Amino acid sequence: MPVTPWTANHRWDLNVPRVFILSFGLFIFGIGDSLIIVSDLGNAPWSVLAQGISLRTPLSVGAATFLISGIVLALWIPLREKPGFGTIANIVIIATAIDIGIATIPHPHNFAIQLLYVLTGIFLVGAGSALYITCGLGPGPRDGWMTSLHRRTGISVGRVRFMIEVSVLICGALLGGRLGLGTALFALLIGYAVASSFGVVARLTQK
Repeated sequence: MPVTPWTANHRWDLNVPRVFILSFGLFIFGIGDSLIIVSDLGNAPWSVLAQGISLRTPLSVGAATFLISGIVLALWIPLREKPGFGTIANIVIIATAIDIGIATIPHPHNFAIQLLYVLTGIFLVGAGSALYITCGLGPGPRDGWMTSLHRRTGISVGRVRFMIEVSVLICGALLGGRLGLGTALFALLIGYAVASSFGVVARLTQK
């Protein structure tokens, strides 16, 4: 992970530029997620679950995302993981941005536009991830849970993440969340999107 001029010394090391970059990164992350949802080609795993919950309850997808994040954060307690400002901001801003995106972005009916939505969404999630992670204000609930489980169990991060993502995907699909090409493309491309975004941030901020 690149060290940037806005990287914090600790999880509650706040200043205006750092909080702005964090908030912007989280917001475009949420908009990216909403683009994938609106495409109707299939969602990212956690959004499959959020959409499934929204279909079974009065909650919007954003509100369901907020609920899921809160539950995952509660799972930190027995693992003795401590949240940071970025952890809390992650829950609030991403959920809000998802609902804004779903409410305002037109639903496409042309496959080429749907595919463009998915690819743009993946790019925004990758760029947003790079921005908020480099702030150093604490991981999101899901990432913190994953790394805590890794430390407590000794199971590799990749295996822990795989088990979590598959479990979430199955639960979401059973609730009616949409799977499809977008889901596959997200799984295939998100790692590259985050890594390339880290590279861009590193090049732009190097002295």
